[in-house]
Amino acid sequence: MKRRDIEALRERVSCAAVLEQARFAIDVKESTRRAIKFRRDHEIIIVTHEGRGWFDPLSDAKGDVFGLVEHLDHVGFLECVERVADLVGFEITEPEWKPVMHDGGFHPSLVERWQARRRPWPGSSTWRYLNSERWLPAPLLRAALKKDVLREGPHGSMWAAHTDDVGVVTGWEARGPQYRGFASGGTKVLFRIGPPTALRLAVTEAAIDAMSLAAIEGLRDGTLYLSTGGGWSPATQAALRELVSRPDAQLVAATDANSQGDLFAARLRALAEDAGCDWTRLRPPEEDWNETLKIRQMEKREKREGRVPHSRRPRQGRLRPAEPALDPAGHDAGGSEEVMKD
Repeated sequence: MKRRDIEALRERVSCAAVLEQARFAIDVKESTRRAIKFRRDHEIIIVTHEGRGWFDPLSDAKGDVFGLVEHLDHVGFLECVERVADLVGFEITEPEWKPVMHDGGFHPSLVERWQARRRPWPGSSTWRYLNSERWLPAPLLRAALKKDVLREGPHGSMWAAHTDDVGVVTGWEARGPQYRGFASGGTKVLFRIGPPTALRLAVTEAAIDAMSLAAIEGLRDGTLYLSTGGGWSPATQAALRELVSRPDAQLVAATDANSQGDLFAARLRALAEDAGCDWTRLRPPEEDWNETLKIRQMEKREKREGRVPHSRRPRQGRLRPAEPALDPAGHDAGGSEEVMKD
């Protein structure tokens, strides 16, 4: 096949078509117009560049449509070309939203868009969402506002800033009652709350989980609570590597208590070990830290009101060190795991 024919195939067949044919499904809640997340069991592929590019957030794999077929099917390039050719005309299922057509007009910068939004205040729609629906306590929200990491998004949503190592806003996690995404045109680096010089680095997958863990621990002294926004971009990896390179730093993999959270924790462990940094796995008693916070807050409310505490789950207490974490083969993986003690 001639080069121009290969280029034509690259233009005509979307990475989304390959994934749908391979029985991946779109995760609309965790997708944006510029980055569509596909899932198949524990596998995740993010499609970018209007369907012409992709990357695996749990590895370093990325590329074009031919590279995607090679990544999924483990075949050579000629076989990749044949399989892509078979998908010409394949109709993909698009999310309800479509890519925005730019009219060539003025588009404000990320910093201008961020500064144009108000900070949440008691009684605002975003404050009610975070305080009433997500159960984040008011003192924690005031601490986040003092750090200038929150903004009021559209329709009662929250914007949680991602910043680089000098504090410049590079994008934001957007989360609301019916919406989840990331700033259009932004770059995932890290959401941060806590002292920038802290040596205990608690890494979660979402800003709401970072704030939830901070609330549970009472903004523990010497801890910087972080969120990757569910991704693992080169900028995120570089920022984490810079943090764990500090003398006496400890990396806490506070990711979700599910298979994806374990995969993220494994990447964090590898990063820490490569830098010679101490690390530990902090697993939430529930699936994530916000769900854990909700249950703890409900139990406190029921106790104040004299009702029988929530009986489905055990009462949570302080943290304690546990036995060393084991790898899948049952060997000592190094580090340790912090667990909630009854």
